[in-house]
Amino acid sequence: MSPSTAAVFRCGYALPVLGLLALGERRRLGPPPARHWRHATIAGTFFAADLILWHHAIDDVGAGLATTLANLQVVLVALAAWVFLSERPSRNVALAVPLVFGGAVLISGVIGEGAYGEDPALGALFGVLTAVAYTGFLLVLRHAGRDLRRPAGPLFEATLVATVVAIAAGALLGEVDLVPSWPAHGWLLTLALTSQVLGWLLIAVALPRLPASLTSIVLTVQPVGSVVLGIILLGEDPAAVQLAGVAVIVAGIVIATRRPATQEHAGPVAG
Repeated sequence: MSPSTAAVFRCGYALPVLGLLALGERRRLGPPPARHWRHATIAGTFFAADLILWHHAIDDVGAGLATTLANLQVVLVALAAWVFLSERPSRNVALAVPLVFGGAVLISGVIGEGAYGEDPALGALFGVLTAVAYTGFLLVLRHAGRDLRRPAGPLFEATLVATVVAIAAGALLGEVDLVPSWPAHGWLLTLALTSQVLGWLLIAVALPRLPASLTSIVLTVQPVGSVVLGIILLGEDPAAVQLAGVAVIVAGIVIATRRPATQEHAGPVAG
């Protein structure tokens, strides 16, 4: 399916389940504050942009490399949390910035020959933009989920907004198909129930309980996993330079998320 169509149905098929869970929260706890919809509008717009850009990156540079590029968010979240949430990042983040963006250049195929993908340079651009949108979504959803009793409500609201925005964006791009055929329906339903419902509910529970930069770290299983699965399941064949770019980005992530030795050996903190 087209990128916009995949975004629409990934979100749309998740709405009934998320809506029931959000309704249960509302019955137990009462209506959420009015500001929830303001946050949902911002988060949903970021998320629709994230999905559409990511799917375009997949078309241009493959699923594994596109997901690696999207996880530049690890560094971007740390920097954005510093600017907007006053969560000062460690010195390691500054060291990681040139590494992860250097890795993106290697994945783009501008260095070397035989780069995998229909248009690896454009795919790399889409991937970096995906990371920017992903960063915005994570930070706003984290802010909206400060009421730890309501993980489903903010996610339902953001997903609803993302569905509407993806329909509008798809119409403007001329790429949305509201009647996908089988087996595409089955794959999109599976994606909605696994990633959008189960996966993001777990993330929504975690986001307000952890520092923003730490939350983004645990999502970085995606880059390595997606490259390996892309090779095994989809027959993708990244060039050596592109695989080097993956390694550089993962190294940057490790550096950015490595805690100082004094913290590594510290005992557990009661809370």
